[in-house]
Amino acid sequence: MQTATRTADAAPQFTPLHLEPRAAVETACAAFHLTRQQQTLRGWACREDGPLRPLRINGRLAWKTEDLRRLLGVTA
Repeated sequence: MQTATRTADAAPQFTPLHLEPRAAVETACAAFHLTRQQQTLRGWACREDGPLRPLRINGRLAWKTEDLRRLLGVTA
C-alpha cells in the first residue's frame, strides 16, 4: 500500500490582500490572511462573535475583502 505525500507545490497559493481583485473571498483565503484556522472563522460566523461578519451565499461563507483589509490595516 502506498501513501500519498503532499508536496509544497500542492499548497494553495493566495493573492496578496492588497492585490486581491475580488469583493469577497472564501473561508480558506480569509483564514490564510488572518493567520487563523478555517474552523475559527466558521465558529465566528456561527456564533456571530468574531471581528468580521461573513456573507452567506448559497449556504457558503464569503468574507468581504474590504473588511479584511480594514481589520489588518492593509491599503488597496
